[in-house]
Amino acid sequence: MTTANTEPTAVPGTTEPRLGEELLKVTGLTKHFPIRKGVLQRQSGAVQAVDGLNFTVTRGETLSLVGESGCGKTTTGRLLTRLLEPTSGQIIFEGRDISHLSEGRMRPLRRDVQMIFQDPYGSLNPRHTVGKIVGAPFKLQHVKTEHGVKKAVQGLLELVGLSPEHYNRYPHEFSGGQRQRIGIARTLALRPKLIVADEPVSALDVSIQAQVVNLLEDLQDEFDLTYVMIAHDLSVVRHVSDRVAVMYLGKIVELADRKSLYEQPMHPYTVALLSAVPVPDTKRKTKQERIRLQGDVPSPINPPAACRFHTRCWKAQEICRTTEPPLLQLAPGHQAACHFPENQPQDKPVAPAPSSDTKPS
Repeated sequence: MTTANTEPTAVPGTTEPRLGEELLKVTGLTKHFPIRKGVLQRQSGAVQAVDGLNFTVTRGETLSLVGESGCGKTTTGRLLTRLLEPTSGQIIFEGRDISHLSEGRMRPLRRDVQMIFQDPYGSLNPRHTVGKIVGAPFKLQHVKTEHGVKKAVQGLLELVGLSPEHYNRYPHEFSGGQRQRIGIARTLALRPKLIVADEPVSALDVSIQAQVVNLLEDLQDEFDLTYVMIAHDLSVVRHVSDRVAVMYLGKIVELADRKSLYEQPMHPYTVALLSAVPVPDTKRKTKQERIRLQGDVPSPINPPAACRFHTRCWKAQEICRTTEPPLLQLAPGHQAACHFPENQPQDKPVAPAPSSDTKPS
């Protein structure tokens, strides 16, 4: 249902994107939030929200970031969209380092990198109409449309399953699922190349989560979109992802394609996460063993030395307390950071992961 009037003005000299090309490369990405005390506001510590991430995202794929609350998923998403300034590391988008670009130099790139926020109620201004909300990107980026902003906005509303007549309504007149569709329409206005979706369905009723997920997939197929999906629901992640990165206390502990990670998880933390996913199969004669981790997640202000998971891991030994395990490729396309991984092929040697050449700062 795409209409010509929703297309932004093309940039002269650009070429058509090709699927499979590297769109985003992250090296040593770190974000520490300082803790200040006293009258002089001297720094007494730091929250190590993200601590040395290395990964790439290829054009047209969906990479999901999963993990417990507080592991750094949302912070990573805000770093990728440059809503937050990295403490150190590099974010390379289409061959250009955007890690520390000023707000003015970053503004043109907002066309290509957009974000879908978690809360469909808080992300929309209640005083603005739907037409003004969805049409804001055209105004901010000074993009002219063929038949005017109103026609373009109505085309976007129709694209996400809403009626063009909703143009003059306000956010309070819509349900949570409809509000999220409005947010998706706003995100799509300038035809971005990369969309960071921060738990786009977690705040929605279960009955409509599948509708929004299917909408995102349909839009990806139609417009060759690339997603970085932030989620905690592993069932949703399995449905939408091409690759999955598992985070724990600000670090990636496992990164693999969807099939490999769900069928043969290697990091003990991933094994524990997957054991908690309910399986709706009444014909199963044997129940899946649930792994219950002992203790709470350590504080990111003072994370454990060496392997950050060793305080809760049932396989931990002395080396886990003294030496940090690097993120290594233990099988084709399957990386894990563990001294004693699960499901490791016995006939294949451990090889360094392609992105581990650069040490995090």
